[in-house]
Parts: sequence; C-alpha cells; structure tokens
Amino acid sequence: MSGSYFLRRLLLAVPTLFGVAVIVFVLLRVVPGDPIAMMIPPGAGADDIENLRRVYGLDQPMLVQFTRWLSDVARGDFGVSINLRQDVGRLVLSRLPASLELAVVATALAVLSGGLLAIAGVYWRGRWPEAVVDGLTGLTLAIPDFLWGLVFILVLGVLLPVLPISGRLDPRQAIAFSSQFYLAESLLRGEFRVLGMLFTHLVLPAAALALPLMAVIARMLKTSLSEAMTQDYVLVARVKGFTRGRIILREALRNAMIPTVTLTGVQFTFLVGGTVLVERIFSYPGIGNMAIGAVISRDLPLIQGLILTFAALFIAINLLVDLTTVMLNPRVRHG
Repeated sequence: MSGSYFLRRLLLAVPTLFGVAVIVFVLLRVVPGDPIAMMIPPGAGADDIENLRRVYGLDQPMLVQFTRWLSDVARGDFGVSINLRQDVGRLVLSRLPASLELAVVATALAVLSGGLLAIAGVYWRGRWPEAVVDGLTGLTLAIPDFLWGLVFILVLGVLLPVLPISGRLDPRQAIAFSSQFYLAESLLRGEFRVLGMLFTHLVLPAAALALPLMAVIARMLKTSLSEAMTQDYVLVARVKGFTRGRIILREALRNAMIPTVTLTGVQFTFLVGGTVLVERIFSYPGIGNMAIGAVISRDLPLIQGLILTFAALFIAINLLVDLTTVMLNPRVRHG
C-alpha cells in the first residue's frame, strides 16, 4: 500500500465534508422551528425579529446562505452561536479536548478489559471461565451506556458516595491550565495530585461508555483468536512445545488484533459523538453536552460546526486506522 493511496483518501475527504455540509445545512433549515423566535425577549416586535434575522443572514435565500456560510468555513470562520453569542470555532475547540479525553480513557478501558476477557475466554476454552466471559459480555452489551451511567450515579454517587458524579474538576480547586487538555497537561507537568483528581471525575462516565464497547471488543477478539488458533503456524508452535499462553500471546494475538483494531477505531469515532447522553447525565463539559443545548435552542451555526467537527474526526480516525492496519499486516503493507 503506497503513499498515493492515503493521498487519494485525503482528497476524497474534501467531497465527503462538502456532502456532509450540504445535508446538514439543508436539513436544519427545513425542520420546523425558528431559532430567532427562541432567542427574542418577550414583547419583541416584528421589526426586532426581522433585524435579528438580517444579522444572522436568515433573511436571504437558502442558496445564498449556504454559499456565504461555506466561504466563511473555508476561511476557518464557523459563525457566531445564536444562543451563546460566541464564536462557534472557539466554542467547539474549548469543549472538544474534554470529549476527546473522555473517549480516549473510555476506549483504553474497553480495549484493556475486553482484550483480557477475550484472552481468558480462549485460554480456558470449553471450561467454566469461558461461560463467565460470554455471560459477562452479553450482560454489558445488553445495557446501554447511559443506563450504566445512571447505575453508577445511584450506587457510587448516592448510596456509596465514593466518587464525584458531575463536572470535570472540583470547582473549589483553583488550578490554572494553559490548554483544555487537562489530563495530558497534568501528566506532562508531573502534577499527579491534579491527575488523580481529574481521574476521579472521569472514571464513572468513562466506565459507562467503556462497558458496551468492552463487550464488542471481547466478542470480536475472542472470535478472531479462536480462528487464529486453528491455523498452521499455531500447530507448528504446539509441535515445538510452546505453552498455550505463549501461543496465544506471541503467535495468535497479533494476527487476531487486525479486525479488532479496525473495529476499535470506528467505535472511537462513534464514542466521541455518542458521549451526548453520558456527558449530560454527569454534567461533563464536553461537546456532547453542548450539542444537546444547541439542538434544544435550535442554534444553527453551533450545530453545523459540531457536525462538521464530528465528520472531520471520523475521516481522520479512519485514516489512522488504515495506517495501523498496514503496520500490523505485512500482506497489506506489501500488497
């Protein structure tokens, strides 16, 4: 797989983002509801409404609105939020790091726990631990992430109040950060006390998001490992006298990881966009929580900026997954 393949993928990202922009722009303007009517104060007259529509360009034909908006986006200007009266690009960039850190921690928890479950299920294949693994993955997969969040709040936040259930950091702590990536910055600075505080606020929403993904990863990896254990190179390793654990970890795991890596990359993108309910439940200040407010208030510029951000993340992560697949699979790398 040559560099020209990735160049073509990058070029295809342009029409993909353009298509997303067209669909989102049209759909947001054909659905019922007037965003201007939701932001005007009581007693505002028709002239006030018309002036606001003129300020936000909503008095122009749809094609003119789209052309102006697209030209602004090409220059990095996503407009001004109707509800928050702030620049959309700055709003999204201020909240995106929180959601990315939440998604990264949730994915790490899911990959670690799901991988251990899959390896345990294959190692003890045909014995009672495999039945426990299958039952546990079935249970966690059947319960959605927001319901896990409610359970964690009830048990660990109310009945046994051992962990905080809202926010990203204790508001009583006056901690100055130079960026919005609090976890990464605290780790680089070596401020492990702050890092621990951040994790205590992050662990419950991350666990709620990780559990369903853990079940998916465990099932996928367990199936791939079971297939890999029937291959000829595994038979050769058995003839050489390798232990079952060494065969799984040293021989079968690398090949079995390829479909799981692809699945995890795709699920990570959905995880970033799927943090909406979990962020709302835990009052976590990410883009998911902001997206709910934008939809409720019909904040068209903010909704458009958020969806374009999700689309760009999806494309970027898919490219990263392709690169990882090439590194793990020599047949693809030399094909």
